[in-house]
Amino acid sequence: MSDASHTTPAREELAEVLELVAREAAAYLHDVDARRVRSPHASEAARALAGDLPERGVGAASALRELVERGLEAAVTTSGPRSYHFVIGGTTPAALGADWLASTLDQVAYAWVSSPLAVQLELLSLRWLRQLFELPAAWGGIMTTGATMANFVGLAAARQWWAEQQGIDVAEIGLAELPRARVYSSGYVHASTVKALAMLGWGRASLQVLSRDALGRLDVEALEQALADADAAPAILVGNAGEVNAGDFDPIATLADLAEKHGAWLHVDGAFGLFARVSPRSAHWTAGVERAHSLTVDGHKWLNVPYDCGFSFVADPSLLGRAFAYSAAYLPAPDDPHPNLGTIGPESSRRARALAVWATLRAYGKRGYRQLVETHLELGQHLARRIDEAPDLERLAAVPLSIVCFRFNPGNRGEEELNRLNTALGQALLEDGRVYAGTTTYGTSVALRPAIVNWRTTAADLDLFVSVVRELGASIASRS
Repeated sequence: MSDASHTTPAREELAEVLELVAREAAAYLHDVDARRVRSPHASEAARALAGDLPERGVGAASALRELVERGLEAAVTTSGPRSYHFVIGGTTPAALGADWLASTLDQVAYAWVSSPLAVQLELLSLRWLRQLFELPAAWGGIMTTGATMANFVGLAAARQWWAEQQGIDVAEIGLAELPRARVYSSGYVHASTVKALAMLGWGRASLQVLSRDALGRLDVEALEQALADADAAPAILVGNAGEVNAGDFDPIATLADLAEKHGAWLHVDGAFGLFARVSPRSAHWTAGVERAHSLTVDGHKWLNVPYDCGFSFVADPSLLGRAFAYSAAYLPAPDDPHPNLGTIGPESSRRARALAVWATLRAYGKRGYRQLVETHLELGQHLARRIDEAPDLERLAAVPLSIVCFRFNPGNRGEEELNRLNTALGQALLEDGRVYAGTTTYGTSVALRPAIVNWRTTAADLDLFVSVVRELGASIASRS
């Protein structure tokens, strides 16, 4: 049966589809270490995938061949060793295989009745992660799509607790009878936290940023003064473990002390930095997170599982049930003795991302992830040394983990001109595509902030990164 004769899905398509995808995936992975991160023609290739919905389809194999032949040039090789934009891990071999299996099985990780496998592996993976991060065994949790929804879950638990402290079940009657929330954080607060506050109805304006300098470091004295109002409703504190510009940390233990003293809720965003707990070399940065009330971390960063994956942990698991409970006649009963993950998180339609998480933890264990983190800590220091040695590069921050914040600085330029130069350099890096890193603002300086969390990355990849940055920077500087 030819592809063109397929007007509906057919079982006969599967053998050719599986062979084609396996062959093309193997070819991609064989070359991924050497691939340019982004093709110079990526935008053109993406826009070429346009047109109206066809009246008659071409069949599965033909569609997939078209995707491979026309589409891959538009893809960014974020799974490769030289993509340092955002904070993106690769995909370990174990996670990749399990993720393929997850798509094949197409499990609904909603409740035991929809998939005992998916639910059991999620619960087990969350327990293993608590052990990996040395978190209290009594904590509960849920898998999410990433940091935004993980922060949403943690802050939803905070909102439920906050309202109950004032005698209100907010999940039942809403916010109308409650006062304005007080949410405090440093300048390190991530945009996903602000987004979560908006989605929860507290509003972006509920956040008060208390910084003692232009870099965003927490003003502890100002926070203590803000918490001193004994007549106000309980406050929500947001601590940040591994901020996005340089990987720095709020003083989590101090925040835990203040939360305890003033009866506040402490939420810690550890999307990237919680992995510091895996190694004795860096665990001190995370002291106090075990005293938080809620905590988030991403899987598609340092865990190196496929997008999308995040985790939200809560010290009082019952709050999740009260915040996200719902029922219907066709769903498992509220008193069903089996786990029902759909009633302790925001989503009912849930992919079985736990297969990849379980597989990578089972494959490499605590020791493997400690070695992975420590390798990246060493690579961060290697890159910092290369930057410090280069006469035209200027490191702007310490390197507690594996984000290195720096700028191109050929000398004899004012701050405004340096900012324009580095803005142009960041754009040139993305367009050149041999390596990949975007810009940020560190204090008042435009800077690059490559993040090293991919298991494939080597010192040679970082040496190439430095060479490309200096080459492109010199070229831009010569024209300005």
